[in-house]
Amino acid sequence: MSFDGFPPFISAQLHYLINHFPDKIKVEQVLSGGKSYTGGLDRFALLIPYCLDRIKWDVIYYAEFPLLSPDIIFGPEDEHFQPLHMTGVEGERDLKSRTRNVLSDWNNKDPTRLLALIKELRDQYMSYQRKRVGEVDDDWLKFELSTICSREGIEMHISSGAEKPEEVKFAVPLMNMNINKMVHGCPWRHPQKIYLQVIYPVGRKYASTPSAPRLKLMSTNELRALFSVDDVKLPSWLDGMCMSEYLPHLEKSLQKQVLEAVSLIDIRRCFIEAFAPLFGRPLEADPVCFNLAIYLYI
Repeated sequence: MSFDGFPPFISAQLHYLINHFPDKIKVEQVLSGGKSYTGGLDRFALLIPYCLDRIKWDVIYYAEFPLLSPDIIFGPEDEHFQPLHMTGVEGERDLKSRTRNVLSDWNNKDPTRLLALIKELRDQYMSYQRKRVGEVDDDWLKFELSTICSREGIEMHISSGAEKPEEVKFAVPLMNMNINKMVHGCPWRHPQKIYLQVIYPVGRKYASTPSAPRLKLMSTNELRALFSVDDVKLPSWLDGMCMSEYLPHLEKSLQKQVLEAVSLIDIRRCFIEAFAPLFGRPLEADPVCFNLAIYLYI
């Protein structure tokens, strides 16, 4: 993405953010802040990956005053998210203290500053959502949370509105596998992962056998060249089952399927190479997963 029109210090920080954020982040709604100021663009919206969706935060620089740190405006549904308000348990206070340090040590000439700020705020947002989910008045949901809270990488989000019932969404990373390293010549810049999305309606009453949550298998986009989660049939969710029971069986099945998909790369490569004596080298071929080869035959 081109950042022409931004002052150099904003452009440098945006470039660094886009190139070094752990996941793909999008920039939208680029604007100039003042009618009388002609120094360039200085505000935009960031679409930040979170819980298999995106949260939108507005970032407002003041190009006329480049030494100032930017303001961040969160979405209307997160009006109670106050990342600089020093309350909460010790861990939360540590997160907020780190954010204060990023802002107090702001250096507009340092291209890493915006990335550091967004990462700290996202960590706080994850803690904020986890706390909100823990406060939900639903006994079965509290039980689920207690069984998976120690699992690394889980993100959760609670949503509600006038037109839809309250529900809690979990994004659960599956399999502790470095898929990038398993693929020779891997071109993927971001780690490839598979997630299970689990959505629970909030019942507010204890039920001995609550209804099954909505389940969906999702993955990072580049992984589809190797392995499509759309082709995976999810195991049935039995009555009374919880995530800690469901996940091991799913992960074992997925690991077997991913290893098989990796092993098929060499088989496809050998198949394509076998055509060389007949048709010569292909005009075009997928050099990583060998899913495609195009030959000119006259």
